[in-house]
Amino acid sequence: AVAIRLSRGGAKKRPYYRIVVSDVRSPRDGKYLEQIGTYNPMLAKDDPARVSLNEDRARYWLGVGAKPSDRVLRFLDAAGVVERAPRNNPKKGEPGEAARERAEEKAAKLAEAEEAAKAAVEAENDATGSVKSDETAEAVADAVAEEVPSDADASEAAAIAEEIAEGGPAAEEAPAEEAPAEEQSEG
Repeated sequence: AVAIRLSRGGAKKRPYYRIVVSDVRSPRDGKYLEQIGTYNPMLAKDDPARVSLNEDRARYWLGVGAKPSDRVLRFLDAAGVVERAPRNNPKKGEPGEAARERAEEKAAKLAEAEEAAKAAVEAENDATGSVKSDETAEAVADAVAEEVPSDADASEAAAIAEEIAEGGPAAEEAPAEEAPAEEQSEG
């Protein structure tokens, strides 16, 4: 069986590879049948001299039945010699066991903090006798929507919203103004 693979050369910490066609039984850096290119990983990724490949000889050896290694298959795909099927590893993106445990602990701490905050708000409400909740906020928002005329600008709407939130005159004036008008028309 014949393989197209990388044969390492170069010095320590300075790799340089030959793209070779060799027998699968021969050592990685041993005897090979033919050198069809080079790969220099020390060059920049966009450098054209990073990978040089004799595409005609690569096609010939692929036609004869040579099996490329994973890295050489990437080079051949980039050169357009052969189509490489994309790989799918769905577990690759999942967090590891330790990361999952940390996420669970963090979620538990957040839940405890939320419960403690709710308990503190309820205790404060019981102590002061006032009620502050989402329902009161929704009621204030509904009252603001009813009070603000459609042609009012943003500053007027903000002023009315503040008065309603405080339980001030805007909430009380509207019914008070209507009542005297009815009394005057009757009397």
